[in-house]
Amino acid sequence: MKRHLTSPFWIELGLAGISAFLAMITLLWSDWIEIVFKIDPDMGNGSLERAIVGLSFVLAVACFALAHREWRRAAVSSV
Repeated sequence: MKRHLTSPFWIELGLAGISAFLAMITLLWSDWIEIVFKIDPDMGNGSLERAIVGLSFVLAVACFALAHREWRRAAVSSV
């Protein structure tokens, strides 16, 4: 059996992976924004990093849910 997966499935799955990766990087290496962009937008208090983790986690869960919905919708064909 083979599922016919559409491009929205792959886009949602990719966005979910990127969001989950961003959340994990920010949890493990919280000052990456300051190092990469050479700015300190939250003046060292860590609020931006916490916001990124929270938003990335929510986005990852939402995209995984959408990808799961596409997976279940995909027509199953026997080849």
